[in-house]
Amino acid sequence: MINGGLRLSGGVVVAALVLTGSAGAAGLPGYPAKPLRLVTGSAPGGGSDMVARTLAEKLTERLGQQVLVDNRPGAGGAIGADVVAKANPDGYTLLINTGSAIAVNPALQTQPYDVKRDFAPVMQVSRAPFVLAVNPSLPAKTVNDVIQLTKANPKKYSYASSGIGAMSHLAMELFKNMAGVNVVHVPYRGSAPAAFDLIAGQVQLAMNNIVPTLPHVKSGRLRALGVSGPLRSPVLPETPTVAESALPGYEAVQWYGVLLPVKVPRPIAAFLHKEITAVLQIPVVRTRLTEEGGDVVGGTPEQFAAYIDVETAKWAKVVKAAGVKAE
Repeated sequence: MINGGLRLSGGVVVAALVLTGSAGAAGLPGYPAKPLRLVTGSAPGGGSDMVARTLAEKLTERLGQQVLVDNRPGAGGAIGADVVAKANPDGYTLLINTGSAIAVNPALQTQPYDVKRDFAPVMQVSRAPFVLAVNPSLPAKTVNDVIQLTKANPKKYSYASSGIGAMSHLAMELFKNMAGVNVVHVPYRGSAPAAFDLIAGQVQLAMNNIVPTLPHVKSGRLRALGVSGPLRSPVLPETPTVAESALPGYEAVQWYGVLLPVKVPRPIAAFLHKEITAVLQIPVVRTRLTEEGGDVVGGTPEQFAAYIDVETAKWAKVVKAAGVKAE
């Protein structure tokens, strides 16, 4: 049985000292002296792109230098990560990527970089859970109903995901493992076609992103049974977590974090950490990030590094148990 892994509390973890003003006050005269590049492994409009642009806008205001978002989609986020791993470690190139890109990809395929060797974690920025949604034709009103129904009918029911190895796929595989059920995986090329066939009844259930699923829940075309995070979602407050309703310890979230090339000087890394911490306290930033149905996290580089280790080990077990192979 694969357990649910480490939990971090929600909300911003505020550093003891929040630095404002120029980097010169931190003993870094002249930094930053030119624009910074924030590389994201998603295309414009993707999850980490939204987080990147939210941070970049306010960091630009605070640093007095433009923070440019550089989209490098492909290979599940590995292309963008490789760009940063090989960048000049001068503090002008940062990576923001998803948990699936950082913690899941190593178990799925060989990477041109090593996360522990090539990156210095700065901060986990935010996390967003999935929602276990079913077609209303499925005779299940609770998570436990789904477990009992699928356990009594192995391979009769199917679930949709946004693709092989995607977090929506692995979140459901973790659910299957912990619940001891056998539901057939039907991968799609993206969350939109997966949701379309779920609504049409071609598949019966899915672990989908909350925001695009919410309108279909409100319209009655889908039924939300549980959210996958450690806490209930503010956009679905009446929907219990999977953990509280049926599977204690279950947790699967898509999270976003900032990393630097490992050889960036420590004073610069510390300065950027403090600036990002300050940005996460700005109300408009918190609102934008939580509109995705998730939490702002924050915290120290050490907490983020420990979380990456736990997530990497956790999802490697899921990948192995499910026999998932990269496309």
